[in-house]
Amino acid sequence: MLGDNGSPIIVFPEFPAFGEITDREFHNVLTYLTSVPSLSATGVGFILVIDRRQDRWAAVKGTLLRIAGAFPGNLQLVLVLRPTTLLQRTLSDILFKFNKDEFKMKVPVIMLSSITELHSYIDRSQLTQELGGTQEYCHEKWISHRTAIEGFALMVKRTAQTLQSFGTELAETELPNEIQATTALLSMHTTKKDKMKDDLLVALEQGSRLLESINEPVVRDPDHNMNQDELENLATVQRLLSQLDETERAFDEFWVRHHTKLEQCLQLRHFEHNYKEVRALLDQVSEKLATFSEVGISPAHADHIFCELTTYEERVCVLDRALALAREGDELIQNSHYAEDSIQPKCSELRVLSEDVSSNMRAKKDHLLKAMELHHCLERVLKWCDDGIYLLASQPVDKCQSHEGAEVALQELELTVTILQNVLKILVFCLQMVPKNNLFCKLFQHKVFQKQASMQEMFDKRRVSLKKLAAKQTRPVQPVAPRPEAFIKSPLSSPGQSKNSNSRHASLSEEEENLAVLRRHVMNELLETERAYVEELLCVLQGYASEMDNPAMAHLIPAPLQNKKEILFGNMPEIYHFHKRTFLRELEQYTDCPELVGRCFLERMTDLQIYEKYCHNKPRSESLWRQCSDCAFFQECQKKLEHKLGLDSYLLKPVQRITKYQLLLKEMLKYSKTCEGADDLQEALSSILGILKAVNDSMHLIAITGYEGNLSELGKLLMQGSFSVWTEHKKGHAKVKDLARFKPMQRHLFLHEKALLFCKRREENGEGYEKAPSYSFKQSLSMSAVGITENAKGDNKKFEIWCNSREEVYIIQAPTTEVKTTWVNEMRKVLTTQLEACRDLSLQVLHILDHPKLNTVKSTSASSSSFFSGWSKASLSLDASEEHDGYSSAEDPLNSDPEDDNGKKLCAGKYTVMADYDGDSVQELSVKSGDMVELIKEGDDGHWLVRNLSTSKEGWIAASNLITIIGKSMSCQSLTSSEGSGSGNLSSSSSCSETYTSFSDIKP
Repeated sequence: MLGDNGSPIIVFPEFPAFGEITDREFHNVLTYLTSVPSLSATGVGFILVIDRRQDRWAAVKGTLLRIAGAFPGNLQLVLVLRPTTLLQRTLSDILFKFNKDEFKMKVPVIMLSSITELHSYIDRSQLTQELGGTQEYCHEKWISHRTAIEGFALMVKRTAQTLQSFGTELAETELPNEIQATTALLSMHTTKKDKMKDDLLVALEQGSRLLESINEPVVRDPDHNMNQDELENLATVQRLLSQLDETERAFDEFWVRHHTKLEQCLQLRHFEHNYKEVRALLDQVSEKLATFSEVGISPAHADHIFCELTTYEERVCVLDRALALAREGDELIQNSHYAEDSIQPKCSELRVLSEDVSSNMRAKKDHLLKAMELHHCLERVLKWCDDGIYLLASQPVDKCQSHEGAEVALQELELTVTILQNVLKILVFCLQMVPKNNLFCKLFQHKVFQKQASMQEMFDKRRVSLKKLAAKQTRPVQPVAPRPEAFIKSPLSSPGQSKNSNSRHASLSEEEENLAVLRRHVMNELLETERAYVEELLCVLQGYASEMDNPAMAHLIPAPLQNKKEILFGNMPEIYHFHKRTFLRELEQYTDCPELVGRCFLERMTDLQIYEKYCHNKPRSESLWRQCSDCAFFQECQKKLEHKLGLDSYLLKPVQRITKYQLLLKEMLKYSKTCEGADDLQEALSSILGILKAVNDSMHLIAITGYEGNLSELGKLLMQGSFSVWTEHKKGHAKVKDLARFKPMQRHLFLHEKALLFCKRREENGEGYEKAPSYSFKQSLSMSAVGITENAKGDNKKFEIWCNSREEVYIIQAPTTEVKTTWVNEMRKVLTTQLEACRDLSLQVLHILDHPKLNTVKSTSASSSSFFSGWSKASLSLDASEEHDGYSSAEDPLNSDPEDDNGKKLCAGKYTVMADYDGDSVQELSVKSGDMVELIKEGDDGHWLVRNLSTSKEGWIAASNLITIIGKSMSCQSLTSSEGSGSGNLSSSSSCSETYTSFSDIKP
């Protein structure tokens, strides 16, 4: 309903319970009613009609006060139909005048006595029948329409928000790098889109039904005129439907673009996958073609190589596939693919590689054809040489004694020489078509020309002889024709024995020259690749690392890559500065003496260990690269640098370089075995291989999980490898085997200087370094508390590691006998080192406690021996007990007291003196370190009669002093004389106490 000037009309009908409505409910109703009209209508102001004809003045007053205090909109006019009873009407007139100021309304409040007066203010067409108007109004229908419209408006809003959120999600989705992931993403987004379209269809259907409901009166009665509320409802629904259509259209357009991009992404992933396969096949073909570099050793051999090459060319179809893939890439570009910058270089590269392989194939075939022709020519030359030699050998000497015979032989000789010279001209022409760097052709050419020169020398000598015979008759000489076989069997040797020595010297000189050429070639390759390596590192640091600090490129760097430069590049700057400032310059100093370059590597071997740090960081770097490889930052940097390969290929360069060094050193060593620097080259090669092994071992070591201690406290990692392990435990007299005794455990062992770790290998899923295995820590054994048995029964690949007096035995099976031998030898070194350290420490203790002249009384000797025995058992014991953490053995000679009846005593025999000893009395014998002495017998007073075998003198020495001066020698005898384990193999402990019983049981 509207007033004359378009003001919205709100009617407050008679409602007896009006006073019971709470202020909050009243305010909410007014707020809702004022929000229904349009903004233009509400700007004019509302007209309020308050019907209180059947009520009292108190109700009128209360209504006006509540409206004055709670009405949220602009008011234009307030019309009040006052009570109709005489009393209430009179009271209303009187009290309204007195209470008018209480209402606090800025608009006029008009008290009306009848509906007729109301019609003078508002047209009857805008009033309902209750107020004498003509407008048909159904409140329930109005509420139904309003509820439906508001529900539909909410649905439209939510649908629009959902579509916007989904569109944002699609726009922010990063395109996957794999075919499977791209296919899954495309399917998931399509499913979500279909659901969005279904929800949109539901909303459109609801809006259509609502629109039909509003238009129902007009459909039923074409002459029906809609009131203002109905017109506004109709306009509202039509507006919402229009918004919904517009939203759907915008979403459809966006979806078409997004779906096209996903399909192009899938096409790109298929293209990249096929590109990698084709590129790998092309590389394989290139490598295979490289194996056809030989020209053969004979025409038949060259023909066989040519047939193999032809067959391989017919079998290989990668060239057609590469060209087809390049055409497929061109089609993608023609269809406006978004990754044109990525596809175009790959297509060009495929065409270039295909052309290179094809041209290489043709060049190989042409080369082999020329080689076959050369071989035929060489064989003809050799045949002519053999024919010439046979001619010389078969000429009848008796007929050459006459003038006529000599003339005929000379003519035959001249004819043969002429033919040979013509053949040699053909040979020289053929040699010009063969690459000059072909070593075989050089050797074969050398062989042919050497044979030709030898034959020419023989021809010259024969010519001189025949000319003499033709000029002057000599007395007949008994003819002795040389055997042609001798010349044929030794075509390279000169006819005269006096030439043999010169030929050998010439051959050796030429061989040395060839080796020198090869050494220079290796040195040139080392220097050229070193310079290229330095340039590549500089390119990466300037083109990528520095750009990460460039503010202009900051917006292209994704969040996972920010502040991660040290992780991505590791210590590459340190590597670059070392090679640029130091290593390259020092290598260039050996250009003229490449055989000495090993010294340069040895001097910088400590600096080259910086590669260990780089390799340790490589897994983290590769993981970060995979997260961000497709970001715009890397693409922009690669585009600026005009690189065909991505950053990951350049991050691999340091790993490839440190590996390349050992290959170059091997080559240099192969050609320098007789040179001055051969030993340095061998040592440098061993050191480089040691660095590579240390890197490899440490990469395994950092993969250990579950070890609670500090791995660095275990000492240097000596070896690591996978083995099959059985365990046995002995408790009392019963021997308990593990349940899995006959099914070995697969364990990866890490041998440190101080401990042996048992780990379980676990393969990880992933790519690159993330696919590397990890190792779950299971157990560790201290190397100061274990023993080894070199040979286990039943298998020469098994050995035993045991501790706690063989109460715990670990049977280790190596993959090969060589691996087992290497491990046993390395563990033997560790145990021997610990044993020697224990002996040296024992001598230091005894030296401190004994007199400088080693002339101590028995009480002092006893106390020192007791002290050492107690120290050894407390710190280096081999028995596992509650008081001690280690292990002990009853056969430990160092833990035995010489004066203890149960301990080992000095025995008669020969020993080596380990320290000087000066006797204080005449009867006491003096000995020096290194003397060989023999213990003859023991006296009653604790002295021994000793003969010095070096001076043939005899004398007495106290037993306590003997233990000191021959202690080490005596310990060695204890080692060789002590008993082994029950199996007869090495069963001694590896702890510092000398129950590391028998090295004699270990077979060298």
